Formats: sequence, C-alpha cells, structure tokens
Amino acid sequence: MNSDWYKEKSFYQIWIRSFKDGNGDGIGDLYGVYEKLEYIKSLGVDGIWFSPIYPSPNADFGYDISDYKNIHPDYGDLDQFKKVLARAHELGLKVIMDLVVNHTSDEHPWFQESRKGKDNPYSDYYIWRDKPNNWDSLFEGKAWEYDKVRKQYYLHIFAKKQPDLNMDNPKVREEVKSILRFWLDMGVDGFREDVINFISKHEKLPNGLPFLPAVNGLPYYKDGPHIYEYMEEFREVCSQYDCFQLGEGPLTTVKSALKYLTGPKKSLDMMFSFDHMMADCIYTEYVHRPFSLVKLKKAFTKWQKALNGRAWNALYLENHDHPRVISRYGDEKYWRASGTMLAMSYLFQQGTPFVYQGQEIGMMNIRLKSISDYVDVSSLTNFNRYHLKDSIEKRLERIWHSSRDSSRTPMQWTGGRYAGFSKKEPWFYVNPNYENGVNVEAEEKDPYSILNFYRKCLKLRKSSNVLLWGSYREFFPNDPHVYVYERRLCDVSCLIICSFSDKPVRVKLPKEYAGRKRKLLLCNYPRGSHSSGRLDGLPEGEQGWFRPYEARIYRVQ
Repeated sequence: MNSDWYKEKSFYQIWIRSFKDGNGDGIGDLYGVYEKLEYIKSLGVDGIWFSPIYPSPNADFGYDISDYKNIHPDYGDLDQFKKVLARAHELGLKVIMDLVVNHTSDEHPWFQESRKGKDNPYSDYYIWRDKPNNWDSLFEGKAWEYDKVRKQYYLHIFAKKQPDLNMDNPKVREEVKSILRFWLDMGVDGFREDVINFISKHEKLPNGLPFLPAVNGLPYYKDGPHIYEYMEEFREVCSQYDCFQLGEGPLTTVKSALKYLTGPKKSLDMMFSFDHMMADCIYTEYVHRPFSLVKLKKAFTKWQKALNGRAWNALYLENHDHPRVISRYGDEKYWRASGTMLAMSYLFQQGTPFVYQGQEIGMMNIRLKSISDYVDVSSLTNFNRYHLKDSIEKRLERIWHSSRDSSRTPMQWTGGRYAGFSKKEPWFYVNPNYENGVNVEAEEKDPYSILNFYRKCLKLRKSSNVLLWGSYREFFPNDPHVYVYERRLCDVSCLIICSFSDKPVRVKLPKEYAGRKRKLLLCNYPRGSHSSGRLDGLPEGEQGWFRPYEARIYRVQ
C-alpha cells in the first residue's frame, strides 16, 4: 500500500529486558509492557518499536535469534504478545518489530542442521569455507570460527554465536518472507531491519583491506552485490500490507542510503544513519575524543538537506546500541537543562522521531567498578582488545564512556527499591541516581521535568504543519556553542535555538529574523526564572544571553 502514515508519527523504543518486570522474576517482560502502555501513550508518541523479543540464548541479548516465530519465555508468550498488540492498537499505537536476518544464533535449528554436513538440506543456509579470509568481526576477534562437527569455518560478522546467513540461497530469502508474513498477518505494523545493508556478501569473499582495522572486510559485505534485488523481494511482501520498513545502515553514507530510499525500486521507507553519533566518535573504545557540536551539526544538516523532498529522515539520539546522550553530548551537572535542550535539538527536525526508553527522563551512563560487572559482548571484547598498554583504570574509564550496557540498565520508574522496575533484584545493575529524582514518579510531579518537556515537544511537533512538513535550514554552522535552525513552510517559520554550552553565551539572531515579530512557543527554562537577557522582542541587530544549555523555539511570520 506504500502509505506515508509514518511521516506524522513518533515512536518509543522498548528494549524489553530492562523496561518493566511484570511477573516478578527480575527481568522485563510483555506483562510489564502491557502495564505501561498508557504511560507510553501519555508521552505523545504514536507507536512502539520492540527490540528483539524472540527466543535467544542472549549472547547479544536478543540479536542472536533461535526462533523467529515465537516469544522468548523470559518475556511471555505469543498470547501475551497478541494481548499487548491489541491493547496498543486500541490506544492508537502502532507496533513494529525488529527483523534480524543478517545472522541467527548458533543455537537456531537451521544452524544446528547446517553444521551436520554438506549434503544436509540446510547446508547452504550459512557461509562455510575450508580456509578463512582475514576479515575481523565487529564483536569477537576474527570473523571466522572453526566448527568441529562440520570441520569447516563459518562466517560471523558479529559475535561467534551469531553466524551469518547465506542470503544468496533462495531458500533463506523464502524463510525471511515467511517471517515477515507471520508477524504482518498477526497485525504488526512494520519492521526495523537490523544491519540490513550487510546481508549480501561478495561472492569471492576476498581478503579485507589492511588499512581498515576492525572493519577490514567492510567493503565486501556493506551494500553487497545483490543487496537491492534481495531487498526488493522483501519489499514486495511488505507492500501487500499497510506496513513500513525502517532500515539500520551502519556506516552508511547519504549516497548509499538514497539507493534504498528512493526510485522505482525503493526498498525502505527510512534508514537509521550513524553520522551524528560520531560527534565524539561512535566507537569510543578505539578513540575517545571530546564532543564536537560543529561535527554534530554538520551531520544533522547533511542528512536533512540530502533527503529533503526525496526521502524521509529517522530522527534519534539514543537507542540500545549507544551510551546515554546526556553523558555524551550533554552535561550530567546540568542534567535537566542539557536533557531538555537535547530533546529540542532533534525532535523538531524534518523526519520521524524515535525516543528510547529512559531517554525521556534523562537516564545517564552507569559506572561499574569492574569490567566483570559488564555483560555486553562488545564491551567485554573491546576492553580486552584495545589500548592494552593503558592501566586497567583507564581502560575501564573508556568503557564508562562507551558501553552499550549504559543504555540497558533497568528503567527507573520510582524512587523506591530497585527503582520500581521489579520487586525482585533485577537481572542487571540499576543506576543509583534513581534515588536522586531521575525516575518517572518524581518527574511526573514536576511540570518542568525532562519527562514533561518531551511531552510538550512531541505535542507541539504534532500540532504544527511547519514542524511536520517544513523545509530545514541551519544558521551559524561553525559556531562551537549554539545550534540554530529553522523550519519553514510558505510564509511561516519556526526558529529553534539550542545552547550546548555550560556557560552563558551570547546568541545573535540570523539577519533574516531581525525585527520580525516572534512568538516564543517553548523554552526549557521555567518562565519567570532569572535571565540576564531575552531574545523575544529585542530590537533589530541586538543580541541576547542564553543560560547554560538553554533552548527556545519561536514562531515567526
């Protein structure tokens, strides 16, 4: 049906294991999700994206799937999922699932059959070789693992327990289509497709490039030789439903993304890009550098301009794969101000916003005392792989900045025991700052909280044609402290100004706005609070002071 309904929506991402424990075993589940559906609706979002909730040995916490057509018993069962789906739809919430088909778990029945021998019906479901090439994996050492049963090596771009599927095998592609139909027939509204630009590998699997450490094989599996024809097959299935497809494209460029998003063979409605996640270096275990606002703005603007009128942006600052954004691009000392400013910096761009669980209350990175306290496979590998000449303390500090585990601590619902996530000790550490007001219960009571600011932003976005459909333009791109952009539709525009400084800064209006009538729609500081200067109503050419991490949006005619 190729409906564009997703353009007016916003989504809330649930990483279920840490969202809410509803059955008292210390692990988040679908019972907890059902309990919190009204809360999700109250945020002003229009849908839910579930990170994988399928059966999995949890080598990569759900991204190693052992059964694509069932629910992990830790989270409930298919009946409970159908109950959640029905109630979500009653509330007007769309539900999208995670589609992970670059790889499976090594405990999936397909792999267990495939490893038995070359004459097995599942033999070519995976990529086997007698001699491996020199590719590195992204998670665990080399990209090839020897299997003693089959007496060959299998390819794993990610963890050892995540063997890559052989998408060149038509039977594998038919399996993917069957998975799509299974969930679409049940009533789900779309898919977020994990590392989807990796599913087609170069047929000859040549040695990787020596000047690309850790990703030396990337040119031979990113945007591979048959990717577009395979994606077209999957699109054909989805086009039979009122469904949308969102791709994850690690290390993708604007040019390559547009090949998926435009043209008669368009295969995706949106794609998650990673450029703006590199403003402090996405892989901070390799190189940790200070946050650069200029680099962040450049990435934002590049995608906004390139996709304008041609495709649609997926807007996000947090997800299950990245540390908490206040700890990265904001300031924990100015928790409330920087958390609300960051919300305004991206929610009003052109595109469909995604909010990750806990982002809306300003959850921050956790700092555990020992590497043995962490559970994420990439964090453990990187600690033991990089900067080995540094002290243990310094290497651990890198993990504090970079670990995916910081985005996976239990959701902080209350100031009570275990942050209200569970009545039993949770499966993973709770960030102790839940006792200091970083929780839903406390923020519900505060009209100026990060939580209530997200609600205001999402409500404003939804009510404004300018913010939904207007063009994007950035001002002062080289300013290291302030991000200023406009959204314009016909003769009406909205001007968004965000200070990324921990000190007061002078902000100058763009010359196009000097002297024009302005209405302040939203500010992240309480009205009436002390300010050394104001921008609204200033005479032409005058400047105004912004407080630390202050953010404002004006309507201008």
